[in-house]
Amino acid sequence: MDQNMISALLAERAGYERSGRAERMAQVDEQLAHHGYEVPAERQAPPQDTADTEDRPRGRGRPKLPRDAEGNIIRE
Repeated sequence: MDQNMISALLAERAGYERSGRAERMAQVDEQLAHHGYEVPAERQAPPQDTADTEDRPRGRGRPKLPRDAEGNIIRE
C-alpha cells in the first residue's frame, strides 16, 4: 500500500466530491481499492445511471450568437 498514492487519490476524490462529479468519484474509488484502501460505505460514490448522459451532446452552456459570413457577431 503506497501512502503517497492513496493521499493523492483522496485529495483528487475530495475535489470531485465538492464539485458533485459522482462518476469520477467512483473511478477514484476503484483506484483506491486497487491500492488497498477501503473507502467507508457512507463516503462511497452513489451509483450512476449513465444511459442518458452518454448519448446526450455536451453543450457549452450558452446559445450561439448570430454571425455574418465573415464570422463577426451581428448586433441587433
